Formats: sequence, structure tokens, C-alpha cells
Amino acid sequence: YDVILGVRSSIFLPFKNLGLVIVDEEHENTYKQQDPAPRYHARNSSIMLASMFGAKVLLGTATPCVESYFNAISGKYGFVELKERYQDIQLPHIELVDIKELAHQKRMQGPFSPRLVKEIKEALERKEQVILFQNRRGFAPMIECHTCGWVPKCKNCDVSLTYHKGLNQLTCHYCGYTYQVPRSCPACGSVELMNRGFGTERIEDDIKLIFPEARVARMDLDTTRTRTAYEKIIADFEQGKTDILIGTQMVSKGLDFDHVSVVGILNADTMLNYPDFRSHERAFQLMAQVAGRAGRKNRQGLVILQTKSPDLPVIRQVISNDYEQLYYDQSAERQIFKYPPYYRLIYVYLKHRKEDVLDMAADAMAAQLRSGLGSRVLGPDKPPVARIMNYGKYRYELSRKEKEAKKKQKTIDIKEVRLSPNIDTNDLKTKVNAARKFLSKGDRVKVTLRFRGREMAHMSSSKHVLDDFAELLTDIAVVEKAPKIEGRSMTMFLSEKR
Repeated sequence: YDVILGVRSSIFLPFKNLGLVIVDEEHENTYKQQDPAPRYHARNSSIMLASMFGAKVLLGTATPCVESYFNAISGKYGFVELKERYQDIQLPHIELVDIKELAHQKRMQGPFSPRLVKEIKEALERKEQVILFQNRRGFAPMIECHTCGWVPKCKNCDVSLTYHKGLNQLTCHYCGYTYQVPRSCPACGSVELMNRGFGTERIEDDIKLIFPEARVARMDLDTTRTRTAYEKIIADFEQGKTDILIGTQMVSKGLDFDHVSVVGILNADTMLNYPDFRSHERAFQLMAQVAGRAGRKNRQGLVILQTKSPDLPVIRQVISNDYEQLYYDQSAERQIFKYPPYYRLIYVYLKHRKEDVLDMAADAMAAQLRSGLGSRVLGPDKPPVARIMNYGKYRYELSRKEKEAKKKQKTIDIKEVRLSPNIDTNDLKTKVNAARKFLSKGDRVKVTLRFRGREMAHMSSSKHVLDDFAELLTDIAVVEKAPKIEGRSMTMFLSEKR
């Protein structure tokens, strides 16, 4: 085959004459495989694969990951920007709706603001289509006893169970454990069990009540268990058999529909309030991608962005489609707190069936790492979900902040430093200063020492000269490895001292 179209594992195919690798939507976190082994990132692996064959790599995306954009503007990658959409189609207009204020005024219709309901109604009257986005499946993320606050939890994982109305059961989205919905609270006997939050299943129910004549479809993991089910949902929407499509992030993945005029992002806060330093970056990417589904062909689309945090910078950046400002905000923050792309993170996960054993092991390992790495070691700390899988495994994580990512360096070969037993210290300083200006630019400096005189050929005689020279060097530079001695010459490589 001349062209291979594949998923992330296709990089392991036995290529013989590879010339080009195209990584589409390079920002997607699904390119990274964590479990099961092998653990790898397909984007990074494809770059290494291409280098082995001397091939080119094209990373394509409308919302680059911060690390890739950093590499592009710093010169490590080539950089090409496309500032206009195909056929000069306008970007959608994004309108912000503060649902916190509307909820206080009791003007919300379930998860829908009056503005969103109005726009959906007008779009349906024009025979246009609507996409509603909520990145959470199920009917409600949890149920709670109104009397005592009891919440059903998974017996295998440290998470609450998600209520699925269609199946009339509670399900764990990590291990698959199911639990029948109780008629009364097992803790206090109360029958007042309340749904908290909303997922795609509830949105489907609510939108059918508001627009009973509309043809509604839902696209999430529950409705696309088979390939034919997924293809049917897409085909029906493309052919105009569906008026309103409700979905999770699946609806943001490169779909191109002619007649979508309105996109509703029902709750941006669920993407922002996640304990991860990349949460705002990923929220921007996801909102920008789903917003791009509106107005693809005939006219400018409209996106209604509902949030309780309208003053967050990332919300304003989504509205103005200002990726560069997002990058500079995130970049400055990560530089201060020592996160990628300026530093590398190494996570160490410890797992054990017994929590007390794991506590002791995590503390012991943290102490050992700190003895050599100091304050660069964070933790130990429990992950957001500390216990996962049906055999009761507990998890701890340690993270290590590795040294700053190196700038692209070039090696500067300065003129020979000629040494003799009676060389003056000031002459040595002159030679050292010659290297200083290159080191300050981040360049790597190669210094060659050539010994003069018969006695200088013997290292014992020249030791005091070398000691003086080494002492001067240590003030400004780090010797990368042991000097190489050949005859009367010694070569060393220096880098900037931090």
C-alpha cells in the first residue's frame, strides 16, 4: 500500500519506505495510551518513527496543544498558519449566557436558558438543525437522599454511581459495576431520592418535552455501542432525518453538516473545574472544536455558551477564538509553577490491594526520591479517583518535575587555549570570557586546550594550570563530561551554569 489510514497503533506497522506521517487533530489526548501496555503517545512516537526513516511529519489542528505550539514558535518545528476557513466561511458567533444569574432568578428550563430555547425554536422553524453538547453521559451523575445526604457509591471504586434512566440502574463508569435504583434510602429509609446534575440522557428527555415535534437523537457511548449504531446516527443527521443531535465530545470530532445553525454548550464549567493543569487548555480545545460545527456551509452559525463563570479568561478567549492569548496565559502560568513545556513531569504510580500498606510504601518512596531530588518531588497524593477496578486496588501518585526543556543548541568551537607552565591568570580569564558570551546565549561551547613545552606534556607538571583554569570555568559553566585527552590536547564541552 502507498497510503495507510490508521489509528494510533498503526505506527507499529512494518514500514519500509516511509516518506510522510500526517497526525490529524494532534492535540487529542486519545493519542496517548496508558493502559494496557505498551504505554506511548502516538504523536510523539510518530515523530520518532519519521526521524528513523528521514521522513516528514505534518501535525494538523485548529487548537494545538501547548507543547506543540511552543516547539513551533521556538523553531524546533516548522510553522504554517491558515487564518481563513475553507471558501471564506465565517467563524460562528459565540454568545455568552450567565446561567448562575438565571438560576437565581428561576428562569432556567431545566439545563436550558431562555436564550438557547428561543434560538432552538427559531432554527427549527427555519428547518435548520441544532447540536447540543454536554460532556457527560447518563441521566444524572449521582442521586442523593434529600433527608440524610446518602449517595450510592461503587463498591470497587472511589466514585459515585451514575443514574441511567433508560436502564433504571446506577452504573460505575470506571469498572462497569451496576446497582439497582433503590426505592428508599438504605441509610434512613426516606423515599426522597433526588437527581443531582444532568447528562445527555436527561437533556434528551427535557428537550422532547419542550419541543415534542422535533426529531431528536443522542450520540454518546451508550447509544453507539456498535459501529452500525454510530453510522446510523450520523447518516440520519446528515440526511436531515434528525433535527436536534445531543451528544458528548463525540459530536465535536470533525463532523461537517450543511444545515447546523445553532450549537448549545450547556455547561462549560464541567470541563473547567477539573484537577489538572491542562484543564483550561483542553476546555478551550473542546469548546472551540464543538463551536466549529455551527455554520459550516451556507451562513454564519450561532453558539450559545452557558456558564456560571463568565469572567474566566478562558471563556473570553473561546468567544474571541483567541488561541494565542490562551497560549501566552497558560505558558506564563506553567513557567512559574514548573510545568510542561518548560519542565518535564514523571509520574510514579503505586498500587496495592491494602491501603495501609500503600500509605507506608508511598511515604517511603517519596522520602527516598527527595533525598536525591529535593523539592522537585511532589506528593505522595491520591489521584482524583484513588481506587479503581473490581478487586479493590488503591493508587497513589508521585510526580517529579524534571529539569527545564533544553533550547535548541549549537556547538561553538572557540579558538585553542594554549597553555604553558608560566601562563598568567589574567590570560586564563581572557580565554574564559571568550566562552562566556556564547554560554549566555544558551549555546554549547567546545574548548580545546593545547599544552606547550616538554614539561606540559606531563599532567603532573600542568596540574596547577589546569586547576586555575577549572576554577574559573566553574564560575560560569558546567563541564558536561570528563575532558578527552589526546597527546598534548585536551577537549571539553561546556554549557551554561543555571
